[in-house]
Amino acid sequence: MDGDRVEIDGGIMEGGGQILRVSTALSCLLGLPLRVRRIRAGRSQPGLRPQHLSGLEIVRDLCDGKLNGGEIGSTEITFTPGKIKGGTHIADTKTAGSVCLLMQVAMPCVLFAASPSELRLKGGTNAEMAPQIDYTVMVFKPIVEKFNFTFNCDIKRRGYYPQGGGEVVVQMSPVKELSPINLTERGTVTKIYGRAFVAGALPIKLAKDMSSAAVRCIRREIRDLYINIQPVREPDDQAIGTGSGIIIVAETSTGCLLAGSSLGKRGKNADKVGIEAAEKLLQNLKHGGTVDDSLQDQLIIFMALAKGMSRVKSGPITLHTQTAIHFAEQLTKAKFTVTKSEEEDPSNDTYIIECQGIGMINPNL
Repeated sequence: MDGDRVEIDGGIMEGGGQILRVSTALSCLLGLPLRVRRIRAGRSQPGLRPQHLSGLEIVRDLCDGKLNGGEIGSTEITFTPGKIKGGTHIADTKTAGSVCLLMQVAMPCVLFAASPSELRLKGGTNAEMAPQIDYTVMVFKPIVEKFNFTFNCDIKRRGYYPQGGGEVVVQMSPVKELSPINLTERGTVTKIYGRAFVAGALPIKLAKDMSSAAVRCIRREIRDLYINIQPVREPDDQAIGTGSGIIIVAETSTGCLLAGSSLGKRGKNADKVGIEAAEKLLQNLKHGGTVDDSLQDQLIIFMALAKGMSRVKSGPITLHTQTAIHFAEQLTKAKFTVTKSEEEDPSNDTYIIECQGIGMINPNL
């Protein structure tokens, strides 16, 4: 079998966990045995970290696959997929590793399972270097469901750095095939809303400060729109550890959702957290694309699998997106093109990402 393994260089481009997520999910879906070398080669701690390993393990369990080299610090793995099955699957990073990244690797796989699935994902819900669970629910979910599937995401418990301990339960039914998406019209911003949260030992005043600093910052650019950023204190029985953060979403007349978010940490002033999220949102609104820079790369795998031509208008292409496209093309043979968008406003830095998807058909349905 070894001669037929697809060889993946885990040290190129983004060079991190994303290469593992995209390539193992596609390996599982397409039944392609895989070898990934030089995992996270350029990082300060190369090799698998706990959250990468739990991502690999959930994909292995989803399809009764075989994983070799699956230990912390390993810089090379081989993976041989089996048949994707539904049912309940548990992944636990045992750290504050992001549950959203676990969802990213498992979700495309269970869409093509034989029966409905429940993913019980444990770890950090609001972690650095990953989408917050609020982003997943408020932005990723409504947009990705345009590919013609639905899922339910229940936040049982929130968990923060450093101990994690959060739990999210995702339920979804398999589909026959995915429809392509066409997200090329931004429209105008119709409302801005969000949540500023504190948990554990932090007072609600911090959430209020984050919220009002964010509103003041947005008001400088957008004067006449109602902005509703709710300050919340997470209930003690639904949150482990101490954490704070904010997410702000802009919704447009064509149903686009773009966001900015930020996390609090010790020594970082609450106003600064609010302003950081507001500035990210404004930056995402400035480029004129229909998706923000956190969503771009998360859509690539679905575009590659869908039947027909998907088109997405985005701001500047992130390294994560370039990486996702590179490995999606290598494994699926789907064809992506990225072209500079011909804009009425030349100051807009926008691009059209097009993909002729492979029209993956669920063999189990």
